[in-house]
Amino acid sequence: MDAAPKTDRRRTLEGAALGFLGVAIFSFTFPATKFALHGFSPWFIAFGRAVVAAAFAIPTLWLVKARRPTRSEATRLAITAGGIVVGFPVLSALALQRTGSAHGAIVIALLPAATSVFAVLRAHERPGLKFWLAALAGVAIVTTFAVQQAGGGLSLADGYLLVAVAVCGMGYAEGAAIARTLGAIETISWALVVSLPVSIIVAAFTLPASMPGTKALAGFLYSAIASMFLGFVFWYAGLAMGGVARVGQIQLFQALMTVGWSALTLGEHVSWTILLAAVGVIASVAVSQRARVGHAKPRRP
Repeated sequence: MDAAPKTDRRRTLEGAALGFLGVAIFSFTFPATKFALHGFSPWFIAFGRAVVAAAFAIPTLWLVKARRPTRSEATRLAITAGGIVVGFPVLSALALQRTGSAHGAIVIALLPAATSVFAVLRAHERPGLKFWLAALAGVAIVTTFAVQQAGGGLSLADGYLLVAVAVCGMGYAEGAAIARTLGAIETISWALVVSLPVSIIVAAFTLPASMPGTKALAGFLYSAIASMFLGFVFWYAGLAMGGVARVGQIQLFQALMTVGWSALTLGEHVSWTILLAAVGVIASVAVSQRARVGHAKPRRP
């Protein structure tokens, strides 16, 4: 009689482990992008890494014998690709030209809340006042932090990052919805394939004239292979195995992990303001996530 609960518990733990591995991979994306910016333009970093990741996605689709998306799924895959394959990489790279990796991590900490907001709107849920207040509190903390850091106003980098959060949240929410019918690994793989024609053209036009240094090349390859493909493989597998409600909470640690990587690998100064802002945003997002899971009510059609 205890076999089923033990099996469920084991799947949850395995899902959490896979999800944590995915988040750990994602957490180094900003430092890797900072390294890549020493030899590549933001445009090549974004579209070039999509081309490299697609080189892994195409054989993966063949290995898992993935079916072709329906017309409806293809349209939604285009939205997913616009958010996570194109929008977020371009905007975050443009932002990291102008600000530090640790600073960017604080703004991007809003991503789980943004994903939940889009998922709520998409599913016509009514999560309750607590969800919205917590989400707004996170936005207020990030805005206050950004204004204080910029000396009284939002910087262009913060603008890029906030838009990046919005488009990536939309892409995550749409991708999670498609994954229910298409499959998790298939979703990110098809998103890369859908965007491949545009990615190849832009990458070709923005290819650097000379070979970048070792650090820049390593940063680019990490963002392409690890951040753009492997991270999603582990992340989506973890969500599928352990459940979105439980495993999704692990993403809350990503901001602090990125701050740590920024200090260790880039030598960035991590002030108390950055740490307090990170903790504040994580707390607000945690409340909003739990409020949505616990009190979401579908709206009548």
